[in-house]
Amino acid sequence: MSKATASGAKGKKKGVSFTVDCTKPVEDKIMDIASLEKFLQERIKVGGKAGALGDTVTVTREKSKITVTSDSNFSKR
Repeated sequence: MSKATASGAKGKKKGVSFTVDCTKPVEDKIMDIASLEKFLQERIKVGGKAGALGDTVTVTREKSKITVTSDSNFSKR
């Protein structure tokens, strides 16, 4: 007799997504959303190097929300 095995996705990396809602500070003209996006792109480290996001991390902006999506896990610091 042979055993039937379920074929599922093995070792699939979990992506992480963070959304920063800056509606109120942008409406009150306290901060500029474009400068925050640039800051995040320059400061997020991938492989120990800041600013080298590559294909693993994306930073997108939609009106007053910034979304940071990563294919790999972030460090817990």
